[in-house]
Amino acid sequence: MATAATALKEQGNKVLWLDCIAENINEKQFFDILNKENPDLFAFETKTPVVKQHWQTINKIKNRFPNLKIAIVGDHVTNFPEETMKACNVDYVLEGGDYDFMLSDLVKSLKSKSAKMPRGIWYRKNGKIHNTGKFELKHNLDDAPYIDRELVKWELYQKEYNIGRRPYAYIMSGRDCWWGKCKFCAWPTLFPRFRVRSVNNVLNEIGMLIKKYNIKEIFDDSGTLNTGVWLKQLCNGLISRGYHKKIKYSCNMRFNALKQEDYIMMKKAGFRLLKFGLESGNQFTLDRLNKGIKVQDIIHGCEMAQKSHLTVHLTMIVGYPWETKQDALKTFNLAKYLMQTGKADILQSTVLVPYPGTPLWKEAKQQHQFLFNPKEYERYDMREPILKVKGTNAKDVASICEKIYTIFLTPKYILARIRSIKSFEDFMFTLRGVRAVFGHLKDFSRRGV
Repeated sequence: MATAATALKEQGNKVLWLDCIAENINEKQFFDILNKENPDLFAFETKTPVVKQHWQTINKIKNRFPNLKIAIVGDHVTNFPEETMKACNVDYVLEGGDYDFMLSDLVKSLKSKSAKMPRGIWYRKNGKIHNTGKFELKHNLDDAPYIDRELVKWELYQKEYNIGRRPYAYIMSGRDCWWGKCKFCAWPTLFPRFRVRSVNNVLNEIGMLIKKYNIKEIFDDSGTLNTGVWLKQLCNGLISRGYHKKIKYSCNMRFNALKQEDYIMMKKAGFRLLKFGLESGNQFTLDRLNKGIKVQDIIHGCEMAQKSHLTVHLTMIVGYPWETKQDALKTFNLAKYLMQTGKADILQSTVLVPYPGTPLWKEAKQQHQFLFNPKEYERYDMREPILKVKGTNAKDVASICEKIYTIFLTPKYILARIRSIKSFEDFMFTLRGVRAVFGHLKDFSRRGV
């Protein structure tokens, strides 16, 4: 969305960025802003848990501002565009992940009859629903502008606990994950083909962020950072330009994607944290999810990162319909071992959410594994299990998720964490982590777990 806003501004349009959550803007204030600014087009992204709310909001907006055109984007509407067109009075549904490029082309078509709407857009004409065909991922990512951080109010987004240094910035060097096969992942819907920006393009953006915003850390939020020759060139560029002395670099990574020399190279280039999807401590679950890794790869990957003095952030999921409570506890035990031995530093655990349109969602629907109507989208918010779990009730699933967070409170982990503190930055990073852990545990207590 930030790239889209920047691109539209660079085309000469007046652009207003609104994040009602980050800016604490209530519904009345939101409508007051629309009334004052009187925009021609309002575009926003949606997700499954809030899509029904957004349908209602769209209808409210259209009732008050009938001439305002509304465009909606995201993975849910990419999977079910016609559903949203029928459920509300939205004007345009944009499919796919390149909606920054698509919004630019859409605006051009609205301003000039000679400009055609790009493929992947659903719209209304003469009371009927039409579309321009299947979306295409044909755009060169180097053609996307560097985000105008002032336009998108970057200072609002400085509260991420697992980023060590302030101020920091997010970038995306690729769209989205070169593996792209995990059954539960929604991103392949938006980006069925992986593409990456050139190394020079990424390095130039980093240089701009350092010079203009005094950025101290970068988090590359590509689904999985590109590897191989590209990664070597990035690391060499970070070192040759001296950026490794000015910033820390963090990213998402896959187990079994790097060798020990790669971890060492990344550390020399200024990398600090790698975020890995552990997902499960059971091999049959990893296989069923198409993770393409072995449990031993998880342990070995953590060991190699630890030897290179990189911080390891693990993510995992509970509530698989084919796992018993004992199976889920194997994930807990694996995470506990990695955290207490210092092979991993941070973790997060979530209840399984098979987002609509993903292979896992389709499989669960075919096998009648849902605990409720699959179209009760508001319940896809991780507050409760969505699928029936083998021999386990909903409360057990939530309790295991909570149990994983209690690893942070064990004496062995605390001792390992204290030993890892080498600077004031490390201390503050640990303190933010403690606050986040208690926040998660507080969430579970609110659910009555």
